[in-house]
Amino acid sequence: MPTPEPIEVPRSSLETIYKHARELFPNECCGWLTGGKDSNSVDGVRPAINAYEPDTHPTAKNRTAQTAFVISDNDLLELNLTLDNDVRPRIIYHSHPNGRAYFSETDRANASDPWGDGPAYPVNQIVVGIDGDRVVEARQFEWDVESADFVEIALYEGMEI
Repeated sequence: MPTPEPIEVPRSSLETIYKHARELFPNECCGWLTGGKDSNSVDGVRPAINAYEPDTHPTAKNRTAQTAFVISDNDLLELNLTLDNDVRPRIIYHSHPNGRAYFSETDRANASDPWGDGPAYPVNQIVVGIDGDRVVEARQFEWDVESADFVEIALYEGMEI
């Protein structure tokens, strides 16, 4: 089976999410990238609030905002209300302040629907690896039906920021 095509992300959008990650470092940042419903590219960035609280996180109650994220209620409502628009969320992003861009087991659990039948939202995922000195890299992931898992489909260079 062929590898899924990544959604095209312009460097300017990557720089915007990299700056968001730097502003919130050492906490995780989160948000989404928007694009046309029939397009394979994004052209907007919508930062969200990381409202992580141990008592309300669905799967990571023993973490902090430095190692987990929850998109705030108002932001999540907006994301949901725009899923059927002509311009809609195409990629949810978040950062890992340990410098590594990987899709963790917690990321997989939170991005999957509760019944394990696929993704919770019809979007791809980008994880940004950032550390105290720079954005190391970012990677895009997409749900793969055949493997019933999120697979890496793109790698992006980091930057000094």
